[in-house]
Amino acid sequence: MAATYSPRLKDRYKAEIVDNLKKQFQYTSAMQVPKLEKICINQGIGDAVSDKKMIESAVKEMTTITGQKAVPTYSTKDISNFKLRKGVAIGVRVTLRGDKMYEFLDRLIASSLPRIRDFKGVNDKGFDGRGNYTLGITEQIIFPEIDIDKVSKIQGMDITFVTSAPTDKEAHALLTEFGIPFKKK
Repeated sequence: MAATYSPRLKDRYKAEIVDNLKKQFQYTSAMQVPKLEKICINQGIGDAVSDKKMIESAVKEMTTITGQKAVPTYSTKDISNFKLRKGVAIGVRVTLRGDKMYEFLDRLIASSLPRIRDFKGVNDKGFDGRGNYTLGITEQIIFPEIDIDKVSKIQGMDITFVTSAPTDKEAHALLTEFGIPFKKK
């Protein structure tokens, strides 16, 4: 029988991270240890109001980066100052769970974050008070899957890590164990 594939970070979570966090926070059960539930990636495209092709290229880029089909997001109301109508596509999003989530996290830590110019670690001020962390990326070209020559406009994106941790301290410890390079204080 052939061995089934399991992502590297998923195996590492089960083998090392659970034990390390149990010791660090004195959990009595492995079920108390926080886990990564999903990764949500969101890209707002303000110029899409005037140019519809930007949404199509953003969907294609986001699908290439994540390995999962991206969906456009639509405005919910009219805002005349921004020349925005209700129902117009203004962004792209993807929610990753399971093996694809661990694969994306592995690629983000190993190859994408080190490609950021003057990278000294990610800011640890992105926690929301409930154990979730949001990381802002200014350029989509840090991902090796993106061909720089085919990029029409450089866009940023927000990556949100949703964890089951009740506090920011526990979520910070979990993400540090996964290998996210936070800035040294």
